Amino acid sequence: MKPQVLFGKKLSMVRKKRGISQEKLADLAGIHRNYVGQVERGEHSPSLNLIVDFAHALKVKPVELFELIR
Repeated sequence: MKPQVLFGKKLSMVRKKRGISQEKLADLAGIHRNYVGQVERGEHSPSLNLIVDFAHALKVKPVELFELIR
């Protein structure tokens, strides 16, 4: 599986575990809500800055969002 797909799956898992909607995550990260869905489906690869923003919004270390990528 492509790394961006695995990253998206992990992002979705963490977001759901935290009880945060895609819309809320987008608001916290300062991006459009549609982009969160596109990242979660592996359609887009987020920048390093956005990965850090996602991690801060989800209150996890950025490295945790890469756990499925081998």
